[in-house]
Amino acid sequence: MPSTMRTTTLPSGEAVPVLGQGTWKMGEDARRRADEVDALKLGIDLGMKLIDTAEMYASGGAEEVVADAIAGRRDEVFLVSKVLPSNASRTGVPAACEKSLRHLRTDRIDLYLLHWPGSVPLAETVEAFEALRKAGKIRHWGVSNFDTHEMEELVSLPGGGNVQTNQILYNLSQRGPEFDLAPWNRQRGIPLMAYSPVDQGVLVRNTRLEAIAARHNATAAQLALAWVMAQDDVIAIPKAGKQEHVRQNAAALDIELTPEDFADIDRAFPPPRRKSGLAMI
Repeated sequence: MPSTMRTTTLPSGEAVPVLGQGTWKMGEDARRRADEVDALKLGIDLGMKLIDTAEMYASGGAEEVVADAIAGRRDEVFLVSKVLPSNASRTGVPAACEKSLRHLRTDRIDLYLLHWPGSVPLAETVEAFEALRKAGKIRHWGVSNFDTHEMEELVSLPGGGNVQTNQILYNLSQRGPEFDLAPWNRQRGIPLMAYSPVDQGVLVRNTRLEAIAARHNATAAQLALAWVMAQDDVIAIPKAGKQEHVRQNAAALDIELTPEDFADIDRAFPPPRRKSGLAMI
């Protein structure tokens, strides 16, 4: 089990764990619900107290799974949820937030994200986020799936400088953000939140990673996760639907990658040499 939980700091000054828990595809099957709730509870016990969910996941079902997991211990958890672009208007944001609060059975969301850029003017969404923040419905807000030019537009808007994170697809198979998006965020002290840090399980079967992981008595998945967490100002949010998977994720915190490891990883998964469009799933 991990010896300590490392943290990174949001622009607000609040420290959050570099290893959290994702919930995409939770709440879709009632037969898995008990296992999903138990997995999230164990993750909280192990220090993975940042839990990410969204109104889109199982149409609120994932938020309800989270509600079961955090019942009686809400104050221990840093709760993240997301609003759909179709609900990102001046009136749509507060309505969606209230619905998420009901699903989550809580009175506030710690970090509320725009799930991806949409057709509603960004200034209108920011205005709505700021109103929710001032009302105490959310404590912070951020975005998801924003590329560099979209982040630049965001911070130029009134109140846009209050953005706390950008949640993106980032893993060894998807290193494109390292070319310009990650440095842009790092220079401004805005952490990235990496979803699918093991590439939806694809990296679990990678023989090159397995060879490097063997030096640490670890799995390829643990090595891939450790690599994401080794990046400056990056929060990883892997999903684990069973307790054993949660334990394996938590153990990745104790992997200390060496210069040789990083060099071998770069040879197997070369960093980007040019700008590419931001991938998302």
